[in-house]
Amino acid sequence: MATIIDKTRDGRSDKKRPRHPEKQNRPDSPVLRKPEWIRVKAPVSKGFAETRAIVRSKNLHTVCEEAACPNIGECWDKKHATMMIMGDTCTRACAFCNVKTGVPAALDPEEPAHVGEAVAEMGLKHVVITSVDRDDLSDGGADHFAKVVSAIRLASPTTTIEILTPDFLRKDGAAEIVIASKPDVFNHNLETVPRLYLSIRPGARYFNSLRLLEKVKDRDPQMFTKSGIMVGLGEAREEVMQVMDDMRSAGVDFITIGQYLQPTRKHAPVDRFVHPDEFKSYENVARAKGFLMVSASPLTRSSHHAGEDFAKLRAAREALRD
Repeated sequence: MATIIDKTRDGRSDKKRPRHPEKQNRPDSPVLRKPEWIRVKAPVSKGFAETRAIVRSKNLHTVCEEAACPNIGECWDKKHATMMIMGDTCTRACAFCNVKTGVPAALDPEEPAHVGEAVAEMGLKHVVITSVDRDDLSDGGADHFAKVVSAIRLASPTTTIEILTPDFLRKDGAAEIVIASKPDVFNHNLETVPRLYLSIRPGARYFNSLRLLEKVKDRDPQMFTKSGIMVGLGEAREEVMQVMDDMRSAGVDFITIGQYLQPTRKHAPVDRFVHPDEFKSYENVARAKGFLMVSASPLTRSSHHAGEDFAKLRAAREALRD
């Protein structure tokens, strides 16, 4: 069972403080009881402990921990971890997200090298690199992303690289910097349907995110693009269909659809738990719309099974060429 995290330790003491101070004045939302199909076991394996030790030794952050991902036990047992660069504090306060909001620290110039070393030490065939939003930086952290990609190429040349980026809203030229670093997969999540952006993702703009994904394909048609949404936030099925069409119009190759899980009582509530049969229906529709790769299930997350999915994605493109 994933733990709801609403406290974090102060870096200068053992005292705990609210993880989301900006949300403390919000009324508590009810937490629905999870159905059997969405429950997971607590992480206790040897592989999990070894992955955590490597992450700690390099002073790295992972979205697995910061976002309270329900798949952390499974992924870390296999030494798969999604590195979260540019700190653990985000400049935005999305209603669905468990990452801390506040004033971020300065970028660590040693982080790209540390990430490269960790990837090599873990022997990763495929790695996912994501980040917090850094609206405080003139380029949104684009140059730092590019340096991390370069460091991984240097430390582990055979590793394929997937990046999951912020939207670089109002950061002219930022997307081009990241695209030029040539990751194997460029992922940016739309997260939800346009109607819910104001309440769920207020700091973002739906069509800006779509244009970012479209820009990747315009700049490098061979680069794989990927995007995902959560369901169970109150969206209608027809709205999900429209998001699929928008993604295809932007040239997105790979779509992920997963169940939204409420991190704390101060976050947006779960509207409903979507049954696995409905996820299967979404998968069938997405394949019919022309996506090369679809991952749709209650526990689907952007980086869950990313390595295996990347192999399938490449194979699907090759099959089209035959």
